[in-house]
Amino acid sequence: MSALADLYPLIIIMLGAGIVSGLMAGLLGIGGGIVLVPIIEIALSFFGAGDELRMHIAIATSLAIIIITAFSSTRAHYRRGAVDVGIIKSWAPAMLFGAVLGSWAASRLNGTYLVLLFSFLAFIVAIKMLFKGDTKLIRDGIPDHPLVQFMPYSIGMLSSMIGIGGGVMGVSYMSLFGVPIHRAVGTASFFGVLIAIPGTISYMITGQGIEGLPQGNLGYVSFIGIAIIAPASYFAAPIGAKIAHSLDQKKLNLAFGLFLFFVSTQMLYRYL
Repeated sequence: MSALADLYPLIIIMLGAGIVSGLMAGLLGIGGGIVLVPIIEIALSFFGAGDELRMHIAIATSLAIIIITAFSSTRAHYRRGAVDVGIIKSWAPAMLFGAVLGSWAASRLNGTYLVLLFSFLAFIVAIKMLFKGDTKLIRDGIPDHPLVQFMPYSIGMLSSMIGIGGGVMGVSYMSLFGVPIHRAVGTASFFGVLIAIPGTISYMITGQGIEGLPQGNLGYVSFIGIAIIAPASYFAAPIGAKIAHSLDQKKLNLAFGLFLFFVSTQMLYRYL
């Protein structure tokens, strides 16, 4: 009983992380990974997971949870007519390919490099949210040109490498081409599904035979983490989507930017 009681604070933290990630998925169209990855990475240290494995497990588990969270968020936005099916059909092949390649590459990187990559990108996003000015349009409408496929490819690759759903990059890209913010958020929600499914499968395969993985893992994916976090994320995502259509985005960006700034600087401090 005492051993179980010792886990109560950790379980509460993970449930809280699930609720926050689900709300962020609905509010901003992100998969929630930018919240989940640092929390899972810290939680794994309580289980004695090695430094070289924690980030891989955190990223892989985050992607697995994003499958559920992003699906829930997408469904909520779709009911409000805020998902652009045309963009999804056009970008899906390149995004899927990028996700597979990114997760394969990440499985071969040292965990410290993944922490630094995640922290750097989170820091850039934080600065963007804290000091965001008016978005300058490149043009009105996404052009039908082969070079445009670099955008979904880069979203898929980088997102699967660091365990996020692609919403942060996706919303930014679509906004540059005049896609309304609520439609961009709703469409980006489905990016998480496209990225997380191949990414999760890849991490399950590449993590086979790795020594030192915690109990309850299939490859790098922790099913214990999924069991605790995923239900909370799933039920919180529609609430976030509902709030997103009435909330002042400037205040939301400020709060989330401050959170990301704190997370990214703390992770950099711990690993540098």
